[in-house]
Amino acid sequence: MNKNRMIDHTLLKPDASRSDIVRLAQEAKEYHFASVCVNPCNIETALSCLKGSDVKVCCVIGFPLGAMTKEAKVFETEDAVRRGAQEIDMVLNIGRLKEGNDAYVRDEIAAVREAAKDCVLKVILETCLLTDDEIVRACLDAKAAKADFVKTSTGFSSGGATAEAVRRMRETVGDSMGVKASGGIRTKETFEEMIAAGASRIGTSSGVKLVQ
Repeated sequence: MNKNRMIDHTLLKPDASRSDIVRLAQEAKEYHFASVCVNPCNIETALSCLKGSDVKVCCVIGFPLGAMTKEAKVFETEDAVRRGAQEIDMVLNIGRLKEGNDAYVRDEIAAVREAAKDCVLKVILETCLLTDDEIVRACLDAKAAKADFVKTSTGFSSGGATAEAVRRMRETVGDSMGVKASGGIRTKETFEEMIAAGASRIGTSSGVKLVQ
């Protein structure tokens, strides 16, 4: 597979301006990345820049903590889809997962799945905060709720993607789901390491540097 098509070209900083998003979209178009990954307020700017291209607009939901209500995530997803988002990256409720409330986690993901309609849905686990067992449970919850991908990290917590976490996620979901590695992937060596571990999508703000 063309490795450029594995990259979600990402800009989620709170101070990102419209001109920053325009630049992100132009780079994604030039290098034919899979998507640009942006905050909800930047969906329409990205979409207008990418019109007619093969690059999708990905939007984060419940970002970066995942600690808002299920209803808030559903509304945010519906609003993002209405504004033109084509892929959704949601943060699961980490606290509910860690307390063993998998029913809540599955129900929340399923509710966002329904709100996302035909969009690709990726579930961010924030693996740096989870034990190995919790990573496995989170993957199984996402799979049961019919998400398309599991994703390692927001990039805003205490750690990013590790090859070990990616490997565990891939072993758990098998070939039936995608695995997205995100957070701290800034070198070609790390990029290749994540792919070797089983990642089928890479979230990075260093996409141009990686493909050059």
